[in-house]
Order: sequence, then structure tokens, then C-alpha cells
Amino acid sequence: MTRPAPVLETRDLHLSFGALKATDGVSLRLLPGEIHALIGPNGAGKSTLIGLIAGTLRPDAGQVLLNGRDVTGADVVRRARAGLARTFQVSSVAAELSVLQNVMLAVQGARGGSFRFVRPVLADAALRAAAMGDIDRVGLTGRHRVVAGDLAHGERRRLELAMALALAPRAFVLDEPMAGMGPDGAREMTALLDDLRHRAPILLVEHDMDAVFALADRISVLVSGRIIASGTVAQIRADPEVRRAYLGEEILE
Repeated sequence: MTRPAPVLETRDLHLSFGALKATDGVSLRLLPGEIHALIGPNGAGKSTLIGLIAGTLRPDAGQVLLNGRDVTGADVVRRARAGLARTFQVSSVAAELSVLQNVMLAVQGARGGSFRFVRPVLADAALRAAAMGDIDRVGLTGRHRVVAGDLAHGERRRLELAMALALAPRAFVLDEPMAGMGPDGAREMTALLDDLRHRAPILLVEHDMDAVFALADRISVLVSGRIIASGTVAQIRADPEVRRAYLGEEILE
């Protein structure tokens, strides 16, 4: 059977900061409909790799491809327009704007418009309807008028996802979406991400191993800038090098 073409792919990425090899030959593939989790200890190079994928950093060598197109030289905005939607470990919403305004302006920014022209954007009925649909999809129905700064932590994370959805993404890159959440919030976010994979595949950077094991079709383990293992949940659980380097025996039981 022919393997599906990856939606997002890195090929032999390298980046050094002086003598430190932050990314050391990383190749990974995100396939249609899947959640591919990227895990690793603090300092493993996950943030650097995400920066290379998102366009905030440029590699010394290697390629980033989106839908088969080489975007290695493209900036963040061009990658967003090409369909790469990223959320951050620290929420990046505009706290002084409403939920609806944040989502509508996310689309405006992706289209290359200026954030200075708020009123014309908010008057666009088609844009408003699309934004409301994304707000509903992430479970913020009825909260569109609430100022983002007044949202609970979990709601802010949902708003970030609505903003990502507004970009009509071909792939999501989600950086610690469970960060700061309690057990109930993490379970709700897990269910939401399981639904969003049907909109676009997800590269998930996450420390919550319960969520990773519940969601991931494949897991790649990054240690010292290098992927030491990649496989299914069962394969990663059983990998002795992963046990030694990161997960520990107690997590895998």
C-alpha cells in the first residue's frame, strides 16, 4: 500500500549556537490525520526545533517542507499563509480584545492585513461568521464577547486554538497545550485535540504523558537535539534507550 505523502516534513535539520548543537540532524514526518507527539527532557531542543519549523529560526542545514513545498527560507507569515498554524506554550492572545476580535484579527494577520485597521475587519460579515464557527468548535460558544484577559486559563488555550483554526490550517504545531491545566482541563483539551486532528494533522509538543499516550499515533523522542526513537506508543513504551534517557520506568508501567 502506498504511504500517504507527509503534510509537514523536516529533513536532516541542523542548527548550532556556537559549540552547542541544538538541532542535530532531525528528520520527522507529519502524516494526514495523525497526531505526532514530540517529547523530551527540558533542554532537549524542542523549542529550537519548533522555531525551525515555524520560521522564527533558520537552520544551518536541512529543509522544512509543507505539503511538499520547501518553506525553509519562508518567514513566519508566509508559512502561516501556506497553512502552518502554531500555538505557543505561553498564551499569545491579545488580552484587551474580545474572543471574537482575537479570532477575526488572526485571519486578518494571516492574510497580510494590518492590525491597525480593526474596525473594517470587525465589520466583515463573512469573516465574522467564519470566526464564530471556529469559536464554537473549540467549545467557547456564548463567550465571543468576553475580553480575553477575563477568560480562565483553559479558555485562553481554547481561544488560541480557535485563532489557529481561523487560518484554515493544513497542519497544527501545538506547543504545550496542556500547560498549567488541572486534570479536568487536560481531559477536556485532550478530547478537543482528538477532534481537531480531523481538520488537520497535529505535531504536538507536550510534557503531559497521559495526554501523549492517549492521543499520539506516533511519538518521536528528542534528546540533546537528536531524535533517539520514533514509533507507536507501544514501541516507545518498550524502548530501553527512551526509558534510560527520558521516560523512566514509573511512567511506562
